[in-house]
Parts: sequence; C-alpha cells; structure tokens
Amino acid sequence: MSASVPTLFTETTLDGFPLWVVLLICGGVFLAGFMDAIAGGGGIISVPVYLMAFSGLPTHFVLGTNKLSSCIGTAFSTARFIHQGYVHWRLFLPAAGLAVAGSVCGTQLQLHTPDVVLKYLLLAVLPVVAFFTLRTKMWPEEPAPIPPRRQAAIVWAAALLIGTYDGYYGPGTGTFLMLVFIHLGKMDTRHAAGGVKVINLASNIGGVCSALMAGTVVLGVGLAAALASILGHYLGAGLAIRNGSKIVRPAVVVVLLLLLVKVISELLFPNFWN
Repeated sequence: MSASVPTLFTETTLDGFPLWVVLLICGGVFLAGFMDAIAGGGGIISVPVYLMAFSGLPTHFVLGTNKLSSCIGTAFSTARFIHQGYVHWRLFLPAAGLAVAGSVCGTQLQLHTPDVVLKYLLLAVLPVVAFFTLRTKMWPEEPAPIPPRRQAAIVWAAALLIGTYDGYYGPGTGTFLMLVFIHLGKMDTRHAAGGVKVINLASNIGGVCSALMAGTVVLGVGLAAALASILGHYLGAGLAIRNGSKIVRPAVVVVLLLLLVKVISELLFPNFWN
C-alpha cells in the first residue's frame, strides 16, 4: 500500500471492511438516495456499488444491506413530502398495499420464468419510454381534471402491476410509477413523487424485514450507508419539492438511460450481476 494513503483508511474497519471501502459505499448510496428522492431508480446506482464493495459475499447480502440503507433514507424523503402535504392518503395507502401484494406475486413468478425474457422486453420498451418523456414538453405543476374514481383505478392498477415488476426484477420501479401517475393519473409532479415515496417505503419495509430475519444484512455498513442515504434523500426531496418538473423530468430521463445501460450490461456480462 502506498505510503501516501493514510493508515486510518486502510487499518480502520467496520464489519471487516476497510474505512475507504465504507466511504466509497456511502458516496454511492448518497448519490443513489439523491436520485431516488427525485425520480426513483436509486438502486441502479447503489446495487453496483455494493456489488463491487462486497466482492466475494453472496448477492443476498448485497441486496439485503442495500434494502436497509435505502429503506431508512426513503423514510426521510417520504416524511418530507408528507410534511409538505404532498401525499393523498386515501389514494396512496391502498396503492402501497397493492404494490406490496404485487411484489410478493412477482417474486413467486420469478421462480418460474427466465428473467432474460423480461430483460429483452425492457430493451425494447425503455427507449420508447425515454423518447416519450423527452417529447412531452410540459410536465404539470398542477393536477389536471380527472374523475376521482378513474384516477384511483389508474393509480391502484399501476401500483399492483408495477409492484409485480418490482418483485420480479425491480430497477426503475419508482420511475415507472412516476410516469404513470403523471401522464395517466394526471397528477402534478410533487403529488406523484409523494405517492411514489409512500409505495416505495412500504415495499422496502417488507424487504428489510425479510432480509433481517434471513440474516443477510451487513448491519454496521448498512447503518453507516443509511446516514448517507438520509442526506441524499433529504436533499433530493427538497430539490424536487422546490423545482417540481424542472428537475424531475430530466432526472427521469437519466434514470431511464441508466436502466437501459444496466439491462444491456446484464445481457452482455451476466456474471457481473450474479
């Protein structure tokens, strides 16, 4: 090891990981939390970071530890949207329950279907979604008129279907929910983001409980990364609330492009993700 590297970073450990590795994880998780609070898709950033840092450990520990840090961070961004009054509880509390139920169904479906099928489908769908997002010149700052029952049907159906996708595969779930809530559910960007946070938090809590019971969480590293996630989510939520569609729309495009890159890399280099 080079003498220029302080021994603090090489000798100090947390759960057996050198301090510089923990700081690397925290940096990636902060960026993931910041992006996730604005447009969803934080796992596209945080999971590869954990994969590189946890090299040699089973993937279950990557996913379990990521769920812990993500869940705690999401709780703070959700609280910020709630505090600002951007969560319609009568609409999104049932949606959260349906998303969790869909996630359970998706997990079971995954056991009987090759996930390569879904990856090829996403390869075709993602460029279309990104193109549609870029072509849409205006994202609403105020909700558009829509019958409440129709809006509820759209939101709840999307929560169930995209929740199923979350259990089956997962990346980009929050982004897809955001797009449906805005363009089909006719919601403004802030209320759509608040609803997505509630749904994500519900599914994350279920995932964290399962991971903790299975013992697949590196607790010390996960809690340290959770602090970075809290900061990222808090700052990202504040930016989304202040700037609305000005920041959310470009962030959604970035997430969709990152997801496209992830899908292509999984198909070309499957061993990296396993």
